[in-house]
Amino acid sequence: MKLAQRIRQARRQRKLSQKALAALVGVQRSAVSNWESVNSVQPAMATMIAICNATNVSLEWLATGQGKMQAAQDVDSDVPGADTEDADAPYKRDLLRAFRGMSHRSRILLLELAEALVSTRRTRRAHARTK
Repeated sequence: MKLAQRIRQARRQRKLSQKALAALVGVQRSAVSNWESVNSVQPAMATMIAICNATNVSLEWLATGQGKMQAAQDVDSDVPGADTEDADAPYKRDLLRAFRGMSHRSRILLLELAEALVSTRRTRRAHARTK
């Protein structure tokens, strides 16, 4: 199942119109229509998180089609990787738990910060290679 189909399924399961989902996510109705179309327009990660919050589906399922569709009530059980080897270090588990406990706005800000840090690191590596 493609992302467009998962977005549509999540929206319909919550009995939301495209307009209602758009209002909950903070976008125009046409954006929802584009995400659900065959044009494969994909929302930004922050918007995907907002879709998950509005439709009560897990980010893992929405983004990849893997895992459970419904978001879990237990903080750690809905965090992909929280119980895997990747989260073996205590700080990784703490970071995942903290992220899940944040408000939507805080999550967006943290994601933007993380993306900026990764981008800066890549730029530094590329610059170092050209020297």
